[in-house]
Amino acid sequence: MTASTPHVLIAGAGPVGMMSALALGRAGIRVTLIESAAGLNRDLRASTFHPPTLDMLAKYGLTTALIEQGLVARFTQQRDRTQGVIAEFDLSQLSGLTDHPFRLQCEQWKLTDLIMAQLSQLPQVTVLFDNRVESVSQTESSVCVGIRKGDALQSLHGDYLIGADGAWSAVRTQLGIAFEGYTYPERFLVVSTPFEYADHMPHLSYVNYCSDPHEWCVLLRVPTLWRVLFPTKEDETDEQVLTDESVQTRLQRLLPQSEDYTVVHRTLYKVHQRVAQHFRQGRVFLAGDAAHINNPLGGMGMNGGIHDAMNLCEKLMAVLQHGAHAEVLDLYEKQRRTIAIEYINASTARNKKEIEERDPVLRQKNHDELRALAADPISSLAYLRKTSMIDALERAKALT
Repeated sequence: MTASTPHVLIAGAGPVGMMSALALGRAGIRVTLIESAAGLNRDLRASTFHPPTLDMLAKYGLTTALIEQGLVARFTQQRDRTQGVIAEFDLSQLSGLTDHPFRLQCEQWKLTDLIMAQLSQLPQVTVLFDNRVESVSQTESSVCVGIRKGDALQSLHGDYLIGADGAWSAVRTQLGIAFEGYTYPERFLVVSTPFEYADHMPHLSYVNYCSDPHEWCVLLRVPTLWRVLFPTKEDETDEQVLTDESVQTRLQRLLPQSEDYTVVHRTLYKVHQRVAQHFRQGRVFLAGDAAHINNPLGGMGMNGGIHDAMNLCEKLMAVLQHGAHAEVLDLYEKQRRTIAIEYINASTARNKKEIEERDPVLRQKNHDELRALAADPISSLAYLRKTSMIDALERAKALT
């Protein structure tokens, strides 16, 4: 590498930051990836990969390995906790629109592990763990990031900076960019158990959204576990929600069993619908959760973040390697912020509203509409194009 070699700094070693590093590094661009944690996160976060995301990852030799470690989900279901299946959607209808007409149920840490193995073979990519972003400044020609490791401070200089450092983004905070939106009053509890629900709930798919006027839930299968998501009550404390008694009560209400459920993991988190006021400020960009966060109903968070990364990196490569005018970078915000607002946040907010609906008339109306959608090939294809994020990508591409 020479002093004239383009250099991009990236904050955050989650799927979005890692994919950005891989895309740019494979193109020969020098990358420094900064992560505040001591290593890659391996907890149970996102677990659904949508068809167009798998298409993108395939270009980097990642999709086949992920499929080997995950579960291919051809069907998704809208269910009612009392009535069972309301509507089932077959993603094979997307054949011809994607090379991967299914959802893949696979933990996100498997993706970052695969990417890390590739990054370790790229001498132009440096990964700095246990380094926290403390300051961000820029000039017309460069950006500077101050990082801290223990008591040691250093400054890194690059051509551009990608802030992919999550919902509490230090990069976004340093830039003073507002994170507009709201936080739901209730929190979400996710419980992971090896209990095999498919043996007890007829016709269960790997992806199930279960409406209920009192306590809706989501049932998602990953290779070794079922992940069950419940809403909590506003007046419950974190401590109350996370007790064994509380967790068992929720699981038993969903499917009564004579013995306690084995619980491998439980986590409780606040849920937000927020979009950054800007995705670009000069030579600094926001992507993934640093730019937009949403509730998980629909599995659009990680996928949308990876779509951000691919969109942005394509534009950075055009500018840094192919002589494109820097104005092309303005399209990143126009395209991806529009999608965050019109598609990702709008869709996930609507999904939550429908799954938690309490009015019996509106619940019946929702169920009837879902049945009609699933029964009609044209309508179900339109539904799948939207829920798999194909429509969102086409909309972004059309924004020029």
